[in-house]
Amino acid sequence: MTFSYGFAEAFAIHRRRAAGRAGRSAIAIMGMMAAMAAAGCRTSKPALTPLEAQGKQVFAVGCAHCHVYNNWRITPAPPDLHGLFTRKTLPDGEPATDAEVERVLMTGKGKMPSFAYQMTSQQMTALIAYLHVYKAGPHK
Repeated sequence: MTFSYGFAEAFAIHRRRAAGRAGRSAIAIMGMMAAMAAAGCRTSKPALTPLEAQGKQVFAVGCAHCHVYNNWRITPAPPDLHGLFTRKTLPDGEPATDAEVERVLMTGKGKMPSFAYQMTSQQMTALIAYLHVYKAGPHK
């Protein structure tokens, strides 16, 4: 097999072809990113109310280390609280109501300690408000 052009010319042709493919790929990628960003704007989660935002802070400080991260490697792992109030019952089988969640927080249950002396009534109200909207993923 013989070529009618030298190495330098062949390399230049290859670079031009590769640059054309890279340019088309970059344009396609930018188009997909723009479409995803536009779609993300329509599906963004609503901002939390001030009460829910306070509850999110209480959750981050007092609940997440066990119910999200299980930093203490508790076995069995504490239940996931995402969508807690979208279910009819709590993980222990009790009804998923504000009163029952407050009772569990105040008295403790199983390996979960009581938070009766660690949480004010305002913090309790805020935490329960946040748990109502804590479905999946972070909020604004």
